[in-house]
Amino acid sequence: MSRDIYFDNSATTPIDPAVAQAMDPWIDEYFGNPSSMHRIGRQAREAVELARHQVAQLINAKAEEILFTGSGTEADNTAIVGLFELAGGQPFHLITSAIEHPAILETCRYLERRGAEVTYLSVDSSGMVDPEELASAFEPHTRLVSIMTANNVVGTIQPIAELARITRDHGALFHTDAVQAAGRIPLDVHVQPIDLLSLSAHKIYGPKGCGALYVRQGIKLEPLLHGGGQELGRRSATENVIGIVGFGVAADIARVEMSRESARLVQLRDRLIRGIVDTIPNAYLIGHPFRRLPGHICIGFAGQEGEAIKMLLALDQEGIAISSGSACSSNHATEASYVLKAMGFDPLRARGGLRITLGRFNTEKEVNEFLEVIPRVVDSMRTITSRAV
Repeated sequence: MSRDIYFDNSATTPIDPAVAQAMDPWIDEYFGNPSSMHRIGRQAREAVELARHQVAQLINAKAEEILFTGSGTEADNTAIVGLFELAGGQPFHLITSAIEHPAILETCRYLERRGAEVTYLSVDSSGMVDPEELASAFEPHTRLVSIMTANNVVGTIQPIAELARITRDHGALFHTDAVQAAGRIPLDVHVQPIDLLSLSAHKIYGPKGCGALYVRQGIKLEPLLHGGGQELGRRSATENVIGIVGFGVAADIARVEMSRESARLVQLRDRLIRGIVDTIPNAYLIGHPFRRLPGHICIGFAGQEGEAIKMLLALDQEGIAISSGSACSSNHATEASYVLKAMGFDPLRARGGLRITLGRFNTEKEVNEFLEVIPRVVDSMRTITSRAV
């Protein structure tokens, strides 16, 4: 049966037609360098500054607090490495969690090799960080806490406001990787006392290759890139005007539509969860039961966790795109998920999570079609397993 159902919106989202339309003139008609002083350059500069304002509004920040980057990964690196470099060799202690995105964890490991001390907080069986564990982890030289707003694998939303307040009370800075959360749940850097926050355009129906870092006014970072002094000297490189324009429009749409869109996705998500759990006896939900992203589902099938990749490929044959976890870890797709292991799953069960993530353009009809297909796919894997035995 020919289908084309995309249920992998945590990996990336399709560009919204309104975003594509806004980007189109900047491909060939308005091609100026925003650092140029002539009219064509000024047009590009005005477009960049409008987008900066639009992205800032998404998280209730000031436009001058938004630093455009080439990706969410670069934003994470800029926040963490930028603070480390600014410390100038002074003792540097960083607190993060065991389930962060590789953009955080690999950066922390890099800094450990350079002499930083890193504490990796544990999580409970739903993927939640314990605020009390954070409070007890501070040392005199703790300079930064970095905890993601929502997990990319299981969708669990962290108590960011509480974690940020604890961090501020201890005199450190708080960074959050909000790449999965921005545009899906409300974020307010004043209500939630966040100092640094990472964003990515392609997770909110904008283009790939464009990210941003919110830097609270007054906080200094050592730049990672040196050159012409763009972005107020914080990130040298000619700005990606086309991508930034798209990012701004995508952020504007997300801000306006967030409440309505999230409510719709919660309905579709919960229908999918009920349909899977009620129909397939060995199915179980992974992650927090309700503190999860609106369109995010992570499902396991007891006794069949080792068949997760086969299920994914079988669904792909049916024209349905889902994930076995983070797309950023696809090179390790057959390995146990470090996120699920940190949540207490044994190595076999930690291989078995299927991630189903809904987005703006998914429909109830697609959910119904998925619910027709998935029991048959799971049952076919039981047959394979029993034959192997």
